[in-house]
Amino acid sequence: MVKLFQSRQRSLFGEILDWMLTPFLLLWPITFGLTWLIAEGIAKVPFDRGLKQNAVVLAQLVKSDASAVSFQLPSNGSLFLHADDTDKVYFQVLGGSSELLGGDAHLPLPLDDEKLVTEELRLRDDIVDGLPVRVAYVWVRVQPSQARPALVQVAETLEKRKVLAHEIIKGVMLPLLVILPLSVLLVWLALSRGIKPLSELEDRIRQRKPEDMSPLDEQTVPSEVVPLVSSINDLLLRLQGSIATQKRFLADAAHQLKTPLAGLRMQADLAQRSDANADDLKQSLKQIGRASMRATHTVNQLLALARAESSGASMVKQNCDLSVLTMEVVKDSLPRAMDLKIDLGFEGLDTGTAIVRGNATLLKELVRNLIDNALNYTPSTPSNPGVVTARVCGSALTGWRMEIEDSGYGIPESERERVFEPFYRTLGNEADGSGLGLAIVLEIAEKHQAKVFLTDTRPGQAQPGAKFSVVFST
Repeated sequence: MVKLFQSRQRSLFGEILDWMLTPFLLLWPITFGLTWLIAEGIAKVPFDRGLKQNAVVLAQLVKSDASAVSFQLPSNGSLFLHADDTDKVYFQVLGGSSELLGGDAHLPLPLDDEKLVTEELRLRDDIVDGLPVRVAYVWVRVQPSQARPALVQVAETLEKRKVLAHEIIKGVMLPLLVILPLSVLLVWLALSRGIKPLSELEDRIRQRKPEDMSPLDEQTVPSEVVPLVSSINDLLLRLQGSIATQKRFLADAAHQLKTPLAGLRMQADLAQRSDANADDLKQSLKQIGRASMRATHTVNQLLALARAESSGASMVKQNCDLSVLTMEVVKDSLPRAMDLKIDLGFEGLDTGTAIVRGNATLLKELVRNLIDNALNYTPSTPSNPGVVTARVCGSALTGWRMEIEDSGYGIPESERERVFEPFYRTLGNEADGSGLGLAIVLEIAEKHQAKVFLTDTRPGQAQPGAKFSVVFST
């Protein structure tokens, strides 16, 4: 397609206009060529008829008897043959022995291999004096009948034919030249009118307020635009949900940060009292340290969740060994587990077996949050230590699994879906945490096309525990 209306950015108007006008403009020279051929054919008909008539008249002037063949042109014959000065007319009459009986001796003869048929008018194109001519000729039977027939030929140049063909071309093509710009204008106006609903839709969208997420009316647009409007409405619905989630997230984050910051301020005020002794100051500093650690942990979790949500198509992926990643996180978590008197262990496949495609940093963050969650919610005493086990199992056929199970109180079935929501924490639980760890786990798992399952470690017992399983598809 010829690009008639090019621009840096694609234009729907220009694209449709190109597809409508380009075929029309390409067909115009084809139409001209066909018209020229047809005009030449039409112009030949009357002049060929006149040329044949002249050949018939000259053939009637050929006389023969048993002794000779003769041809006698009347005195006004030259006037008859030269009716105008536009074209040159040649004629030739040859006897049975090819002797010249009259006319022009240099007129070319028919082809030798042509079948000789008497009294049959024929036409051919030829060259005389370097000019193209049209020739009408006929073989005339003479006496005796077994003698070679006489040949009568009349030739005419092609000027009048060309003039007539030009006149036909002018009569046909000149109106088309006038119609062409008019057609372009009408197409332009019709197309402008046709895409007006798109402009109206654009105005409606531009006039909307930023907070207006209501769907667009699909009944006021053409049926061809309904899929586009439907897609926009779907996008608006998803944006509305995303904005609501962000607002809720920010409100919850502000609330979560407000508590440790308020604790910091209160402990700082207590430490500044005039009657505070060394023990009070030491206790205040200890509380300030705990509050700052909680605030730092919350901020780090928020950053981890934001990093997990923002990573997508741009996430760098490589082959990751689940066993190696899990063991590294378990080693990093051992000091904290020892402080909490919790037995933290690892069970898994040999290194180099459970290989998944993903981002190593995010996968370690996933494992770390699951282990931290298990450590936070597993009660432990010197006489009855808690147990947290990290495990890597599965196969290439069924999918590799990474499991974290604990010996805690477990999570009721009614809350198993909500625990993955940001800042949600089970009621009646005083364990330290921000409520973001499992939300981060779910986000990272989705980025790796993995699924997270939550079940009991020991169903039916007083402390059933919780087992989180992350299944990676192969």
